[in-house]
Amino acid sequence: QVQLVESGGGLVQPGGSLRLSCAASGSLFSQHDMGWYRQSPGKQRDLVAVVSSGGNIVYADSVKGRFSISRDNAKSTVYLQMISLKPEDTAVYYCNAKRTTIWGRQLDYWGQGTQVTVSS
Repeated sequence: QVQLVESGGGLVQPGGSLRLSCAASGSLFSQHDMGWYRQSPGKQRDLVAVVSSGGNIVYADSVKGRFSISRDNAKSTVYLQMISLKPEDTAVYYCNAKRTTIWGRQLDYWGQGTQVTVSS
């Protein structure tokens, strides 16, 4: 079992920056693929960025060049550095952890979300 707690959200002006953190408790953090997703009212939850257990990184096209995901396995934490924020980045941001067990079962965990609002 993995528990995820996000922090770092808030209100920021367009062009500003924020860094989100997701602290994980439980075991085998380094073996999980860690991702950030976001959801706006009335819309589906979309992938923002993911860093695999092996360090491979994928970004949504809409955030490439502005957002950076990183992980610190020693601290069981994943980060999302966001710069040049736009009003359309406004959403609840969720942390996700995924791992496939040796028996082929996929484990999928979510945090409670943190609100990011980009507005002047």
